Amino acid sequence: MMQGSNPIVLLIIIANVLFSMKGFDNYTFLDKYKFQVGRVLGKEKIRMISSGFLHVDWMHLGFNMYALYMFGGFVDSILGSISFLIIYFGSLLAGSLYTLQYHKNEPYYSAVGASGAVSGIVYASILLFPDMQLLLFFAIPIPGYVFAVGYLLYSIYGMKKQLGNIGHAAHLGGTIGGFALTLLLNPLLFTTNTTFVIILAIPIILLLLFGDKLKSL
Repeated sequence: MMQGSNPIVLLIIIANVLFSMKGFDNYTFLDKYKFQVGRVLGKEKIRMISSGFLHVDWMHLGFNMYALYMFGGFVDSILGSISFLIIYFGSLLAGSLYTLQYHKNEPYYSAVGASGAVSGIVYASILLFPDMQLLLFFAIPIPGYVFAVGYLLYSIYGMKKQLGNIGHAAHLGGTIGGFALTLLLNPLLFTTNTTFVIILAIPIILLLLFGDKLKSL
């Protein structure tokens, strides 16, 4: 069910590539626009958005843009370009806000990447078509809703254990943003995909209720 991208999606990809390339060659540029808790809590709120167009290397950039290319066109074709942009930038902001909340006592915590925005787009796709088949490890087909729940649980675990150099909090925040905005923009999903909405909502609700306790566990 994943479709090729339209011009709006391609423009977002191009913007990510150009800004990331600038950051690859110019650390001052990267440092000025990356997400950093202390700076964001100050007066540099633009970092909550600008950081989503920067990446640490080509692999990081390529993985995010590949996922955006695969899923972005599907969301755009179903909901339209305006809704796609609302979900993309809303998820990006949600990822930054959740990261800020979770790491608020770590002024030097920093991050870059479109993962929050892309997570929101992927989740929007699965909400729209929960039975879509995705390939786990590029070989094992699984339903989209199973992937979605597993992705959430892994991200929660990764955030708790601080696995790898990955912004798990941004992934979670972006997922929450994509979930909420997709339902807001297409409330018919509450009746057409009721079971799947509930399945996907349960871990999100639990995270929102008990997420602050993760650090103390």
